[in-house]
Amino acid sequence: MGNVTIKDVAKAAQVSVATVSRALNGHGNVAAGVRERVQAAAEALRYTPHAAARSLSSRRTHTLGVVLPDLYGEFFSELVRGIDQAARERKLHLLVSSYHGHPEEQGAAMRAMRGRVDGVLLMSPSLTATPACREELAGTPAVAINTRAAGDGVAALCVDNHGGAMAMVEHLAACGHRRIAFIAGPDDNFDAHERLRGYRDALARHVPDAEPWVLPGDFSEAGGHRAGQQLLASRERPDAVFAANDMMALGCLFAFSHGGVSVPGDIALAGFDDIPLARYVHPSLTTIRVNIAEIGERAVLKLLSQMAEGDGDASTQAGAQLMDVKLVVRESSAARPRTDSS
Repeated sequence: MGNVTIKDVAKAAQVSVATVSRALNGHGNVAAGVRERVQAAAEALRYTPHAAARSLSSRRTHTLGVVLPDLYGEFFSELVRGIDQAARERKLHLLVSSYHGHPEEQGAAMRAMRGRVDGVLLMSPSLTATPACREELAGTPAVAINTRAAGDGVAALCVDNHGGAMAMVEHLAACGHRRIAFIAGPDDNFDAHERLRGYRDALARHVPDAEPWVLPGDFSEAGGHRAGQQLLASRERPDAVFAANDMMALGCLFAFSHGGVSVPGDIALAGFDDIPLARYVHPSLTTIRVNIAEIGERAVLKLLSQMAEGDGDASTQAGAQLMDVKLVVRESSAARPRTDSS
């Protein structure tokens, strides 16, 4: 059968084209019997409404835009899974774009989505991207994820990075670890900045005589592996290593394993995020649990709530909503053995 049009459905149901449109779009001013006849005719003819035509009449595309710094890794996979599940349950589609950490590509992706989506979910962790974010999001229903762009009309959903990092350092200190090294994330990253701040604040509170021991990192397995190798080559080694995310913790674990260092026998290790792989490595990884899929789901719900207000007015939604995190203790952070001098 060739392309079936709305006129074909109208002819089969013996009603007008306008009645078919009202019936298939759920308008209330269509008699139940007529609606059933139209739906039966559409199903029999396998008619699919033209998305562009429907968006012109309803001024809705039934599509949400998702702009992320990257699509690689378990964190982004889980985030997109949560977004997609919430969208599909509401019969919405996604238009996903990654800007690979380049602010200019982020702006291009946002501009390309105008008129093609009903609202945007944006993850922009760069500390310097805030003014550009606000400019690109102006007039568009939007929710920022894990960014400091909250306020001034921008709604945001943020993980309690600072509180989570403090909880981890407190746990490691309670296990008897005093020399606690930290593998940091990218310098210009909101999550990384907050986790480093939490590490420093907790170290000052719980191990006041210890100096911060910060190694550079980039949130990748390779970055964690480099940091682990750097620690193996140093004259003094830490009691524990806290990596700013699980991927770096796993890279560090690999370096320690190949360097003959036992975890947690020689050095305790911990991460942040609780990606699915964290519980399946050996030893299983102590970490801070972030319900990554739930971030995506709640971001969608927050965006839909904003869209329901109409005209992209986020004034009542502005500000950051903080998501709680949870310390998950596993094998990699066992208490330090007590000695006569401890």
